Amino acid sequence: MSAPQCLTIYLDAPTLSVVTTGRHNFFRRLMDVITAQGWQVSLAESTLSARLAAPARKGFALFHMEPPTHPAALTCRRTYIGAFWHIEAQAERWLWPVAQEVFDPETIDPVQAQHFVQNWKKRLYPAGFLPSDEGFAFMPLQGQLRAHRSFQAMSPVAMIEAALEQTGLPLVAGLHPKEIYTAEEIAALQDLAQRHPRFRIYRGESAEALRACSFVITQNSGLAIEGYFLRKPAVLFARSDFHHIAGSVPRDGVEGAFAALQNAPDFDRYLYWFLQQRAINAGRAECEAQILTALRGHGWPI
Repeated sequence: MSAPQCLTIYLDAPTLSVVTTGRHNFFRRLMDVITAQGWQVSLAESTLSARLAAPARKGFALFHMEPPTHPAALTCRRTYIGAFWHIEAQAERWLWPVAQEVFDPETIDPVQAQHFVQNWKKRLYPAGFLPSDEGFAFMPLQGQLRAHRSFQAMSPVAMIEAALEQTGLPLVAGLHPKEIYTAEEIAALQDLAQRHPRFRIYRGESAEALRACSFVITQNSGLAIEGYFLRKPAVLFARSDFHHIAGSVPRDGVEGAFAALQNAPDFDRYLYWFLQQRAINAGRAECEAQILTALRGHGWPI
């Protein structure tokens, strides 16, 4: 009888603490289904030394929100909201298979999609949280505001300038609560606000800005996905896995991306397709089967 296969799951320290106590639903179900197949599963903190040693370690590896280090490794990441997850070969979301697929709304049952979105809206937003249009564009910012990274059409600062040229609406930019912005980055935003009266920095709740805005402009912030639940169109300035119904500057150019705002996306059917049909739902009974399908799809002998 051959020895069982081994899987090492690499996690940052806070996540490792939660998973070790069995309080993380996705990883608990992942480990249960892996061990049920006769594999051995171990947990490790994803330190630099552990990542460097991973390729020589016996068996397979799964990283959390980090690039895989060798061919026998994959990565996993929450798909923006709720219990939805992906297990993929690349850490970059815009390289995932779903990003390359063509979304066809006609393949989605509209009643199922509407029911799905209504249920998730109740989880995401409090009762009585009704979207409105108060005549401004909301721009959730991410990090490295002055850098033009390879997956972006331009830097975030240049994105603000381009957006102001394309829309006559006021532009409200929200800072990411987990980012640490440099003095130079804040100065660049303040300079933009002084030169453009329609631009201002917003420090309130992102949910309230989503509720009240006309549309979302961002590089590829997951807040655009949340905006879809409120029927808010989006313009993306970076490559993304959820570009299909958005105006995409990398795909369409700046003018084409903003022109796409004139089209009414099928938000319900897209969200059902993107989340329920293209991700692993750790809150559903079929989660274990979806995990095995994902791993086998990447060639793992499980």
